[in-house]
Parts: sequence; structure tokens; C-alpha cells
Amino acid sequence: QVNLVESGGGLAPAGGSLRLSCVASGRTFSAHAMAWFRQAPGKDRELIASIRWSNGDTYYADSLKGRFTISRALRQNTIFLEMNSLKPEDAAVYYCAEQRVGASNYNTFGQGTQVTVSS
Repeated sequence: QVNLVESGGGLAPAGGSLRLSCVASGRTFSAHAMAWFRQAPGKDRELIASIRWSNGDTYYADSLKGRFTISRALRQNTIFLEMNSLKPEDAAVYYCAEQRVGASNYNTFGQGTQVTVSS
């Protein structure tokens, strides 16, 4: 079982920035892709960005393009989410997730990190 630990959440002003990190540890890490999800109160968890581990190809939810950037550090088994121009509606618990090689879904999630945006 891989363990995913997020960090970097906190309080930021509207228009500000935060950088989230997620470190994977445990079994030999062999992800097909890693992703960031978020869940706001009363809403479903949504996929906001993903990155293919082998070649770095990225995906972003349309509403976030241009403001958020996902990246990875291969040797550190770490992914990042750079969040700029934050809006109050970005406030949520942010989770990183792993899609293992051969799996069709993201099946391992971290415990989440809270992001709060003040207006």
C-alpha cells in the first residue's frame, strides 16, 4: 500500500498563491498517474489536475486552466500543485491521489489538506 501525504494548505487572501505538495511512500512506487482532487463543503470531490508519471503529460479542469499548475519530482516521488490567483470558491480540502499502472481509477488518496481563501 502506498501512503500519500499532502502538505502546504492554509489560509491565503483572494488573489494570492499557495503551493501544495504530496509525497508518496510505502511499497515500491509505480504510478501510472497522480492527481489532485478537491472537495468543498456540500459538494462532490472533483478531479482538478493530473499528471502522467512516465512523461509528465498533464490534464486540468477547464475552470482552472491558467491558474493552477501540476508538476512532479520523479526522484522524490512527489507532486506539486501551484495555485495562483486564488478565489474564495477555491476553498476546499485538497487530496492527492494515485492511479496505479493497470488500474482504471484513482484508488489511493491522501488525508487531504485544507485550503481557505479569504475575500
